[in-house]
Amino acid sequence: MLNTAVQEQLLPGDTLQAKWDFAQQAGYDAIELRGKGDSHFASRLDELKQARKDGVVMPTVCVDMLHFLGAFDDEQRRDAIAQMKSQLTVIAEIGGLGAQTPASYGMFSRRLPPFEPPRSEQEDREVLLTGLAELGEHARKEGVTLFLEPLNRYEDHMVNRLDQAADLIRATGLDSLKIGIDSYHMNIEESDPAAAILAHADVIGHAQVSDSNRFQPGAGHLDWPAWLGALHTIGYDGYLAVECRLTGDPVDAVRSVPAFLKRSGA
Repeated sequence: MLNTAVQEQLLPGDTLQAKWDFAQQAGYDAIELRGKGDSHFASRLDELKQARKDGVVMPTVCVDMLHFLGAFDDEQRRDAIAQMKSQLTVIAEIGGLGAQTPASYGMFSRRLPPFEPPRSEQEDREVLLTGLAELGEHARKEGVTLFLEPLNRYEDHMVNRLDQAADLIRATGLDSLKIGIDSYHMNIEESDPAAAILAHADVIGHAQVSDSNRFQPGAGHLDWPAWLGALHTIGYDGYLAVECRLTGDPVDAVRSVPAFLKRSGA
């Protein structure tokens, strides 16, 4: 049985403790935090420490920023790396497992005009390897993991599939770097999502879930038994973190997910 987590912004309640009460009643095992930029996540440290004392389980944080480690602008790239280092330190301080980030989000797509990015593929690779190596070393020192998330072709032009993320991670040689898979993006980019999971089992460290239409699991047409079955086959023992939009009554939608995933094979 795989453990389920839900991102904090999806939960009703004004405090992490209140959100946790709802999450537990709904059948979740943890809350995934959201890490905003401008050191906002670090400013929450006292809140997070108190929540941990009160029994809130918070294993991971997913970045929620405007620029990322693969930014075209040097200053933005440096800031993104600094912010991610801070988030890795904070999640380590509250006993968590790691932080998830894409290479970029909304920066460029080869599927939209002008179609050709300002950097070559080799330059993209060098930028990403440099940033990942720095973040991976920081994660290693903190005893946590950085999860690199492939996004679909309309949201990122650099890392869309598991094989691309795996190639970068293996090139760094760091065990503190893993792939953070996302069922929605995989549904778009992988010709066989289950096969992709099996092929890159050694570097998969985290999993986020939403359905084929980005709504909550159960609201689309994703083949959940195959996807979850692949995770069981590789011995994945991490969390299934719900990151999605909601359709229908939001409270009912969030409440429905753990039972649906269990019925589907989680």
